[in-house]
Amino acid sequence: ADVVLEAVTHTGLALQYASAELRANKQIALEAVRADGLALRFVGAEVNGDREVVLAAVKQDGGALEFASEDLREDEAIALEAVKQHGRALDFASERLRKRKDIVLAAVGQDGYALQFASDECKADPEVVFTAVKQNGASLIFGSRVLQDDKDILLLAARHFPTLDDDRDFFLQLFEQGQVAE
Repeated sequence: ADVVLEAVTHTGLALQYASAELRANKQIALEAVRADGLALRFVGAEVNGDREVVLAAVKQDGGALEFASEDLREDEAIALEAVKQHGRALDFASERLRKRKDIVLAAVGQDGYALQFASDECKADPEVVFTAVKQNGASLIFGSRVLQDDKDILLLAARHFPTLDDDRDFFLQLFEQGQVAE
């Protein structure tokens, strides 16, 4: 156990090579996920439902939410911590939490593309879409049709579109001159 504990402290994913008995050990699992949150994938079933272990995992890598028990994917604090660290972890939160504006706002504030995993209600919420587009203009594609046609949000998207580069100023001039349809 000491050798495995030492190994996972340095390289969390080393947990995958441990015996089932050691993967079910909370202390070993906790050290592994602190080193690499995605080591949650390899913990025993007894441990992936442990709130302390899962919280440590998502704090290190929000994407670890994918490997949490169903009950803990429903936990607001764990989901919020996960999306603040990795916005697209919203994909692994429960359906109920993907409707929660506070959680969705945290997710899209970290990664605008997380909007694709939000509920339809959140995709139609101007504040949510505005936050997503401000983080990444290309995320507008996941907003509701009505908001995709909103002039202010379109202008914001153009300002925060990651690949426009040299065309950005040209696009903004056309839009401001009314040469792009509203």
